[in-house]
Amino acid sequence: MSFLVQIFTWWNGATIGTRFFTWRKGVRIGEDEAGNVYYSERSGPRRWVIYDGYADASCIPPEWHHWLHYTTDTPPTEIEYSPRDWEKPHQPNMTGTPKAWRPGGSTLNPGQRPQATGDYDAWTPPN
Repeated sequence: MSFLVQIFTWWNGATIGTRFFTWRKGVRIGEDEAGNVYYSERSGPRRWVIYDGYADASCIPPEWHHWLHYTTDTPPTEIEYSPRDWEKPHQPNMTGTPKAWRPGGSTLNPGQRPQATGDYDAWTPPN
């Protein structure tokens, strides 16, 4: 089953084609705390990531994002990176799961919707 998953799915890690390309032309640059592995092409400027598990681009840390998108040429393995105060740790997108945010009064969360402030008047056509 694992062999078929590697052939037909791209969201559960690297496919066989990606693994073969990485084996032939890739140089391992480093790994982040989530287990994602970053590569660069031996003879060219291409850069890519092989995700550890589900492919979710939002789980790439900022320092690796800069390197992947050519904002900097120095990978985070060669410099000391300290996150800024406003940079938050990754939180997965919970939309479509039982942990999704559901405000009060929505169809999936019982309760009362907050009252309108009265600053809106619906348009009605003239008679």
